[in-house]
Amino acid sequence: MSDLIQAVGLGEVLWDLLPSGPQLGGAPANFACHAAALGAEASVISRVGSDPLGWQALDLLKQRGLDVSAVGVDPVLPTGTVEVTVDSGGSPSFSIREDVAWDGIIVDAPALERVRRAGVICFGSLAQRTPRSANAVHDLLAVAPRDALRIFDINLRAPFLSRGVVVRSLQSATVLKLNEAELPVLAGWFDLRGTMQEQLDALGRRFGLEGIALTLGAAGSRFWRSGQWWEASARPVAVRDAVGAGDSFTAALAIGWLRGWEMPAILAAATEVAGYVCTQSGATPRLPDELTRRFRE
Repeated sequence: MSDLIQAVGLGEVLWDLLPSGPQLGGAPANFACHAAALGAEASVISRVGSDPLGWQALDLLKQRGLDVSAVGVDPVLPTGTVEVTVDSGGSPSFSIREDVAWDGIIVDAPALERVRRAGVICFGSLAQRTPRSANAVHDLLAVAPRDALRIFDINLRAPFLSRGVVVRSLQSATVLKLNEAELPVLAGWFDLRGTMQEQLDALGRRFGLEGIALTLGAAGSRFWRSGQWWEASARPVAVRDAVGAGDSFTAALAIGWLRGWEMPAILAAATEVAGYVCTQSGATPRLPDELTRRFRE
C-alpha cells in the first residue's frame, strides 16, 4: 500500500458548460484533482455515460493522475452536464441536468476498495438527490476507516435542497465545509441563533463534528474546532471565476490536516490555493509549484 495520503472524491463527475467553453467538473472530482496536485494518491467514485463526454472525462481524470477504477460507465444514462453562468464579480450560477449517470452511483468492489483505504473522503449533497445514489454514498461511508476524515462539503445547489439529506450527511461526517451563502440556509433549518460563530458552534456540537470550515470569499476563511476559532485573511486577487475554488480549499485543508499542520498554517495555505483558482478559468486549473511544494515536502 502506498504511504501517500489516500484521498477519495465521492459523488458527481460532470462537465461545466462555462462561457469560456466546457470544463470537467463536479465538486468531488474537483476535490480529487486538487488533492492529487497537492501530493495525495487520489481517486474518484462516480459514474459517467457511455458517450463521448464520458470517455473524455475518464481520459482527463487519468491525465490528472487520478485512479478511475471506481468510476462506472452507465450504458443508458448520459454523462452529467451543468450550464454555468458567471456574474460580473466572478460568482457562478448553475443549471444542472437531471437523470444523468452520476445519479446512479453504486456500491461495487472497486468503490469499496478505495473507501476502505481512504485517509479522507469528500462528499456533498448534490450526488444524493436520488435515493439510490444517496444510499450508495452512505453505504460506502459506513465502511471507511474509523480514523478517516469524512468531509461533508455541503455544496447546496437549487433546486436540490433537502434538509433530510443534510441531516443524514452531518451524522456521517467528521468535518463540515460550507460557505457564507449556505450558513443562513442551515440556520433556518436547524434554528441556529446568535452570531456566525455561535451558530456554527451550536451546529458542530449538535452533530458531534470534529471541525467546521467556513469560506468567506474575499474575506478569507474561518475554522471551528471544539469551541476554538481560527481565521485567515485572503489576499486581493483579480477574480476570473470562482468555480472550483471551494473544492481546492477543501483539498488543501484535508492534506494539511492529515500532515499534522497547525490550523493557522492550514487555513492560510488553503485560502491561498483557493485564491489562485479564482484567478483562473474552470474548476481545476494546474496549480503552480510555489503553491504545491509545501504540501509535497
